[in-house]
Amino acid sequence: MNNWIVFLPFPLLLIIIIWRLWARKQEPNILSFKDEWRTILRDKVAFYRHLESSEKLRFEKEILQFFDDVTITGVEIEINDTDRLLVAASGIIPLFGFPELRYRNINEVLLYTTSFNADNQTVGEERNILGKVGSGNMNRLMILSLPALHAGFENENSKSNVGIHEFVHLIDKADGAVDGVPESLIQKQYVIPWLDLIHKEIDSIRENHSDINPYGATSQVEFLSVASEYFFNQPKLLRENHPELYEQMAHIYRQKL
Repeated sequence: MNNWIVFLPFPLLLIIIIWRLWARKQEPNILSFKDEWRTILRDKVAFYRHLESSEKLRFEKEILQFFDDVTITGVEIEINDTDRLLVAASGIIPLFGFPELRYRNINEVLLYTTSFNADNQTVGEERNILGKVGSGNMNRLMILSLPALHAGFENENSKSNVGIHEFVHLIDKADGAVDGVPESLIQKQYVIPWLDLIHKEIDSIRENHSDINPYGATSQVEFLSVASEYFFNQPKLLRENHPELYEQMAHIYRQKL
């Protein structure tokens, strides 16, 4: 026990001891990670497949922690382990360079059978939304189209991944300002260069001189998520086509892919 602890008042000392015991009990037990889950991750998640063995183990522990922290619910649909694992992987991948960080602004992910509209309805017109981070009375919720979630992992030539896209919005939201600057990840001295690069890349998109999804040009917020999808799904292509953007994203996420 640290020497400074013996000088603490007994009630506070007791609280610290209980907290440490609780925290130790909350550590995910990797032995509970099923072999069939590893098979699913190897088959479906290229990010996991390319990790070293020790990093695969850490990824699996993060999966278990995610399952403890976040409820995953199918809305009018039965979901399975593959669905849950893809949701968890979507959240873990962007934060994998930050083992100390957890999502503190989400309780539940809702999986819909298809795309939905601004009122979160899967029937009617303008059902063109594939993913959404909730606000207002849906705060701490995320909605994902289940087919779109799978498509983001199954098409290895795609630059899109709706799960990663929405979890990056949560990362952006964590500092209290949804502005395309993830202050929980990026150091202050890099904010201005990042904003300058965003504006340059958005101009290129608008001038049709870029292969980045045009949706990224709608705002700084969407550019961050769209560029992150590209970075995690097609890192080699991003490095080839947008070397400066690749280096900035590698720095932000502490990951060289």
